[in-house]
Amino acid sequence: MSMSGTLLIADIGGTNARFALADPHAAVPLLDDSVREFAVADFPSLADAARHYLEQVGAHASRGVFAVAGRVDGDEARITNHPWVISRSRTCEMLGFDQVHLLNDFAAQAMAISLYRPEDVVQIGGAGWIPAAPDQPRTYAVLGPGTGLGVGGLVVRDGRCYPLETEGGHVSFPPGTPEEIRILEILSAQFGRVSNERLICGPGLVNIHRALCEIAGVDPGLLEPKDITARAAQGDALGMRAVDVFCAVFGAIAGDLVLTLGAWDGVFLTGGLVPKMLDSLRHSGFRQRFEYKGRFSPNMSRVPSLAVMHPRAGLLGAAAYAVDLLRREAQ
Repeated sequence: MSMSGTLLIADIGGTNARFALADPHAAVPLLDDSVREFAVADFPSLADAARHYLEQVGAHASRGVFAVAGRVDGDEARITNHPWVISRSRTCEMLGFDQVHLLNDFAAQAMAISLYRPEDVVQIGGAGWIPAAPDQPRTYAVLGPGTGLGVGGLVVRDGRCYPLETEGGHVSFPPGTPEEIRILEILSAQFGRVSNERLICGPGLVNIHRALCEIAGVDPGLLEPKDITARAAQGDALGMRAVDVFCAVFGAIAGDLVLTLGAWDGVFLTGGLVPKMLDSLRHSGFRQRFEYKGRFSPNMSRVPSLAVMHPRAGLLGAAAYAVDLLRREAQ
């Protein structure tokens, strides 16, 4: 697997580190058979994990592109849900690489849009979507509920992709119904300020369910997101209502993001919860609330909302970023 020009790429989360090799000259730069996943807790640093990966697959690389679940601030990145502090220059030195690039994980999720094929997504309403030609200007939004709520965008101009790194998951939650106003009151009593991430992520589903139980005068006990979706699948009324509220709020937030970014070419729904909740998203108020934007409702009805089904979107985006870097260097 030692190839000239091969890059090491990674998608680093709070729990797992996924590594792969990328061939920037290939039509699909991510080399699927090279993907490996490790627990970050098993390694003292990113460099140690990367070195272990290269030894395991018997590969050599001299450059790396690493997407990290945290804010990249100059030379340094801190993983939000893990104590790793990643220094770009120190990692480069420890690995003996010529270059290392760090980017936010949702910058990678945004860059992945440039490589998606129609079979990588499932459409949930709006006009039909096909990948754009490289010279066509496009503006996309991307958001994904998982442990938290990631938000970003992708601007394509003159054949170049510009990912937008944001902290849009921490925007204040705007309730749209009397029920959601009551949920906001309950969560506000617990958290103070309530962001979108307090509702739209795995723990957010639990927050919604707990609030609905309080409204109903029921003690739900300690539950995880999978418990609530399981109860909903079994016909439990409060479980079903929690999933419905989650999907409706998710749709409203996704629509707001389209308006904010001018992302008329589509919004991509990514993250670990989306494939698991695909049927719920299709048969809920997601799309209704997505389109319900007053005078802009007719415009919103044409914007495609697309559930990302690609199993390695973060790695795919890191590979796309690596390709873009090499193109810039060659110009």
